[in-house]
Amino acid sequence: MENDQAAAFWTPSIRKADGPVYLAIADALSADILSGRLAEGSRLPPQRALADALKIDFTTVSRAYSEARKRGLVEGRVGQGTYVKAKRLSASRRPSSGLVDMSMNLPPRFDDPGLVARMWDGISDVQAAGGIDLLMRYQEAGGAARDREAGAFWLASRLEGVTPDRILVCPGAQCAMLAIAGVLAAPGEGICVEALTYPGFRSAAAHLRIELIGVPTDEDGLIPEAFEKICETQKPKALYCTPTLQNPTTATLPLARRLALLEIARRFHVPIIEDDAYGALPVDPLPPLAALAPDLVYHIAGLAKCIAPALRIAYLVAPDGRAASRLVGAVRATASMASPLTAGIASRWIEHGIADAVLAAIRTETKSRYLIAKSILPLEHTCADPEAFHVWLTLTTPWTRGEFASRLRSVGIGVVASDAFALASPPEAVRLGLGAPETREELTQSLRIIADLLSQSPATSSMVV
Repeated sequence: MENDQAAAFWTPSIRKADGPVYLAIADALSADILSGRLAEGSRLPPQRALADALKIDFTTVSRAYSEARKRGLVEGRVGQGTYVKAKRLSASRRPSSGLVDMSMNLPPRFDDPGLVARMWDGISDVQAAGGIDLLMRYQEAGGAARDREAGAFWLASRLEGVTPDRILVCPGAQCAMLAIAGVLAAPGEGICVEALTYPGFRSAAAHLRIELIGVPTDEDGLIPEAFEKICETQKPKALYCTPTLQNPTTATLPLARRLALLEIARRFHVPIIEDDAYGALPVDPLPPLAALAPDLVYHIAGLAKCIAPALRIAYLVAPDGRAASRLVGAVRATASMASPLTAGIASRWIEHGIADAVLAAIRTETKSRYLIAKSILPLEHTCADPEAFHVWLTLTTPWTRGEFASRLRSVGIGVVASDAFALASPPEAVRLGLGAPETREELTQSLRIIADLLSQSPATSSMVV
């Protein structure tokens, strides 16, 4: 009864200039369900009553309710009216495990119910447009034409002139890495990587029995002279690197170094695998390696860090059509294809501006979380960037990375020790994922515990009795 009373006076907040009014009403309904203003089971106002309240035609409200039913937001009950359904938009949180798992490098959650409603509505639109074929049909290993076109559109601001025929739609960046590495190097051959590199590429190389050759780095990333020396003496088959907001150090290669690395790679005929996982995050980015030398670089642009991890979609840009054809075979042999359903969702979000809105929200929340970390963690121990949502925390004697991580886990905080990234001689450091905590308050509390522990010695903070 309480839900009936509350919903009977529900009046959506809309502006008639925002496109068709019936769609604005349906969008407002989505947002109010997600925010909790309208609870599941609430009865909506009669259509004529809502039309009178909004001073619009009855038919407009009727179309809005019909649109809401198509989206799965409401259901009609004979003789009773229209009720909120929308279980899929429940705002309830999962039960807490008691662990703040900052070992996961996730984009931070943003607090924008309207945008979240648009994301879910975009998924509903994919179902309406694609029908059962999205569920009951295979597609090309490199992705359907529409999805490759959406990928080209998404990348156009960073890779000017990129065309769909050079793009493969992959089921995540990991698949793209595995495909490229398998095409470029045979078992026993070597690929250069940063001395601290992404664990996922280490895993792919181990699976393919490819040797990884660590290239020394400094605070600006890969050192070109060190890469040149390795090219002279070890003849690597490729270089894998993350030039922008490197994982785990957050370093971004300056333009001069990018050009120097490309010149060396071209001189020694070494193709480059550019993992641009974080390349969409900077507002004013440096040009990707693939923009500077498109004929030399295999570019991987995943959506997990800049849009949504659950999509498992990455756009692989090959140097040319011939290379793209070879990679299609590798993708087919390992994963068959990207899911047509998730690829369709990604395309819909890109085409309708939802992806851009999500990226903007992630950027804003990332900056806020960086400022929290900057205010709590000691600067002399912290490698961070305002546009990255991970932090590289260096430790000093007598702390070791293993003991520090173990002590944090005992109080409910998960971090990643440097062993996961290092090919040899791991430094005493850990990576923190600022996006994993659900709220800024949870992040603040966790970082204060980390800072307090860092300020103590292992002996004084021990809980063994």
